[in-house]
Amino acid sequence: MLFNLRNFFSITNLSKNSKHLVRHFWCGQPAQMNVHLKGRDLLTLQNYTADELKYLVWMASDLKQRIKHKGEYLPLMQGKSLAMIFEKRSTRTRLSTETGFALLGGHPCFLTTQDIHLGTNESLTDTARVLSSMTNAILARVYKHTDLDLMTKEATIPIINGLSDSYHPLQILADYLTLQEHYGGLNGLTVTWIGDGNNVLNSIMMSAAKLGMHLRIATPKYGTKLLLTTDPLEAANGANVLVTDTWISMGQEEEKKERLKAFQGYQITMQTAKSAASNWTFLHCLPRKPEEVDDEVFYSPQSLVFQEAENRKWTIMAVMVSLLTDYSPQLQKPTF
Repeated sequence: MLFNLRNFFSITNLSKNSKHLVRHFWCGQPAQMNVHLKGRDLLTLQNYTADELKYLVWMASDLKQRIKHKGEYLPLMQGKSLAMIFEKRSTRTRLSTETGFALLGGHPCFLTTQDIHLGTNESLTDTARVLSSMTNAILARVYKHTDLDLMTKEATIPIINGLSDSYHPLQILADYLTLQEHYGGLNGLTVTWIGDGNNVLNSIMMSAAKLGMHLRIATPKYGTKLLLTTDPLEAANGANVLVTDTWISMGQEEEKKERLKAFQGYQITMQTAKSAASNWTFLHCLPRKPEEVDDEVFYSPQSLVFQEAENRKWTIMAVMVSLLTDYSPQLQKPTF
């Protein structure tokens, strides 16, 4: 069974009459969006409207164009510092955040489990209050999503989810920027997820329908709460975008043997792609294992994985700028 998410997600959209400030952007022609994100938290994409998601992608595109392609220096984070709490190891999240925040003139402070133990040496409440007095925002990459919920209640500065066991919103924003750049728009695209029902998929489900995208999901029966289809080829049929992720997340190493058995037949190959649309592309948030997707697809011209990885930097910069400043995009608003 395939699932239309438009009606399902109508319950998660915020009211169109929500009390956001109206801001005007002159980018070749007037563009109005009821968006004001300064001071907000970013824990999931559920509480962000379609306009707010589009705004973040627009902001990322603007910063990428001005800084990378035009060589401009935008010290929008000058005088600001960011606390980075990492309970889990990371390549892309750490590098994109550290280099992006520094590129904007700010000072990122990287805190590992050797430096800070959430709720162990010091309570979450105390940690949130101390960091609120010394930094301008907290990005936390944690195991338990409830830790982030508690931090938002106690902190007086924005909390950003760098990854939790439930959601990975920063990854999905990078995916949307990548697809926007490749296809020139998001509305009407069919995205097929083949793999584990994990935090990345949860974030797609929270946001895809808001941007007019159709979503198909193929997961094995093992470890999933919502079964849409167990047939990868059925899910891939006519899809524009094929997406997968690691089958064994950090903390699931003991389940490796059982999971590899459950995921037999779910590797994305050119055979899978034959069922997709002629303009199909492939995404993976990395790191990748060969059993998840073979080399022929992963290194093919249709694979956008390295552009996707780079865009982690521009989207996290967009989040920081949006939550901490009054800067407005100068680039003409894209068509979504």
